[in-house]
Amino acid sequence: MAKVTIYTTPTCVYCKMTKVFFKENNVQYEEKDVSADRAAADEMIKKSGQMGVPVIDVDGQILIGFDKEGLSRLLNIK
Repeated sequence: MAKVTIYTTPTCVYCKMTKVFFKENNVQYEEKDVSADRAAADEMIKKSGQMGVPVIDVDGQILIGFDKEGLSRLLNIK
């Protein structure tokens, strides 16, 4: 199973869409709220070069935004 981390904020619509996608596909993930955790925000920026959310890390592969096709490919979801 892939190691999945999602960097989010509480008000992000695309973060919520990504988490719904994960739930529908039984994907376990770690969520890091970058609005409340400065270290997580720094980690996200270092990994992605982005300040916007969501940033999703799937086994070291970085996706920016809710990319259903990209997530499906990386997680082997048909």
